[in-house]
Amino acid sequence: GWFTEDFTLAELKTLRATERLPQVRPANTVHDGRYDVPTLDEVLDLAASESRRLGRPIGVYPETKHPSYFASIGLPLEETLVQALRRHDLDRPDAKVFLQSFEAGSLRELRATTTVPLIQLIDDGGASCDLAQIATYAAGVGVHKDLVLPRDPVGDAVAPSRFVEDAHAHGLLVHVWTLRQENRFMAPTFRIGPDPDAAGDAHAEARAFLEAGVDGFFTDHPDTGVRAREDWLNLAAAG
Repeated sequence: GWFTEDFTLAELKTLRATERLPQVRPANTVHDGRYDVPTLDEVLDLAASESRRLGRPIGVYPETKHPSYFASIGLPLEETLVQALRRHDLDRPDAKVFLQSFEAGSLRELRATTTVPLIQLIDDGGASCDLAQIATYAAGVGVHKDLVLPRDPVGDAVAPSRFVEDAHAHGLLVHVWTLRQENRFMAPTFRIGPDPDAAGDAHAEARAFLEAGVDGFFTDHPDTGVRAREDWLNLAAAG
């Protein structure tokens, strides 16, 4: 197959983005072919311009993908990433930036060169990860949602695990990934109807994670996530 490292940026710029899950989200295919592949600098420029337009900060959350592989072919990611942040005055601990990776080595290298908070990604097999060790180089963990709301043998969500409590005890933030509104991506508790591509109760799912104590979540449907957060905060304020 062909990979990003096989092309120049000019060649990559001839490509156009398409919906990743067209069978699940056919309505989104109306946007296919409209947009090119942005560079990180272009994304940071967009975040800055929209922050000015809206009068509120918009953060970014880059991930180093397969960093050890890219280092092995002479294309290390970490310094390039930090240089981009510095060009945009974002290499600051108070900047609206998190950097994330599944590879601890990449995060350790970033820890030596940047002051922004780092997030160790953990998949659904990482329940026994060493949180104390992670806390020596990262500000938090980004975990598969099943580590926070585990599933029973038939796939339904059960009571929250101790993961959030344990991570917080080590001073770590907990962000979960990824909330999606279609039934096929949800535990049966949150599904509505039998159609796997129909919308389930994404609001209830997001609320469940907030009630479990997470500090943030990734979602493909930020409008639903924002409403769930606002409802949860309003309920908490009301006592």
